[in-house]
Amino acid sequence: MTSFGFSLLATNGAARRGRIASAHGTAETPAFMAVGTAGTVKAMTADAVRATGTEIVLGNTYHLMLRPGAERVASLGGLHRMADWPGIILTDSGGFQVMSLAKLRKLDEVGVIFRSHIDGSAHHLTPERSIAIQHALDATITMAFDECTKFPATYDEVAASMRLSMRWAARSRDAFARRDGYGQFGIVQGGIFPDLRAESAAALTDIGFEGYAIGGLAVGEGQTRMFEMLDVINPLLPDHRPRYLMGVGTPDDLLGGIARGIDMFDCVMPTRAGRTARAFTARGIFNLRNARFADDARPLDPGCPCLGCARHSRAYLHHLFRAEEMLGSMLLTAHNLTYYQRLMAGARCAIETQTFEEYAVATREGWARGDD
Repeated sequence: MTSFGFSLLATNGAARRGRIASAHGTAETPAFMAVGTAGTVKAMTADAVRATGTEIVLGNTYHLMLRPGAERVASLGGLHRMADWPGIILTDSGGFQVMSLAKLRKLDEVGVIFRSHIDGSAHHLTPERSIAIQHALDATITMAFDECTKFPATYDEVAASMRLSMRWAARSRDAFARRDGYGQFGIVQGGIFPDLRAESAAALTDIGFEGYAIGGLAVGEGQTRMFEMLDVINPLLPDHRPRYLMGVGTPDDLLGGIARGIDMFDCVMPTRAGRTARAFTARGIFNLRNARFADDARPLDPGCPCLGCARHSRAYLHHLFRAEEMLGSMLLTAHNLTYYQRLMAGARCAIETQTFEEYAVATREGWARGDD
């Protein structure tokens, strides 16, 4: 059985090139993880996700505990078997969704009592219950249960929220069933306050996790402030553990995060954009609903190996969205995930060759040039 581990293979400034080893295979970093909240990446088969170069997918505790139920997933062989994904699966703890989606929430030291956004049924989610659900799902990487601090919030509100999350992190660690090849990540909180971020990072490293996530960013504070927080947090985290920036983001966010030492990212942006006719390309973002594409026979993004670019024209993709055909969402979602994975592959190569800064500059220049 393979132990869960992280190997740092190269650095270029603060940028890191690494590899995660687990019970469900390996993943190269920097990595972008596809979001499969309810056990599926929307509009994609598992084979289609694999074809993009994706090596890690996400599931979500909150959504899967409500439907179809963690025990049912376990009885069907776990999420890997049920979703046809034998590779690495990371499960979010459900804390964000409880705060953003659930009804009639009541939070205390023990956990959160809430009502389902689906049918109004009552549930009690605690650190112990969240970890047990993630275990039942057979998550390769389990996330500690935390409170998602609102933004904006006062210093005292952020401090109280962060310290509650640190107490929950300790309970999450105690509840985690340690197995070869499986890992658990703690989540750094503290809003936009450097001293609170430092306190959180210290508390988590004292507990000890297989990896460390950074939560509570990309929630309205802006890219500049997010990068400022990364400059504070990353030097405080262990070099020999992966660093995961949660819920981020745009391609430009990814380049900035990598430059500051982030190893892992996830975001619904590429898949959600694919379902709404927006395409990420080497020349910026296109809206395929625009009339200018109606007679454009060129591929969407020359050089992209995805099915939409290799087999179809911009005009055809435009037609699919205008006709409200589901194939448009399928092709563009696959394209966007492929674009994100190619961006990550380029970053890994650039770090290995000590040219990451040049790679980032050239990539941003391509976006700025726009379409020919």
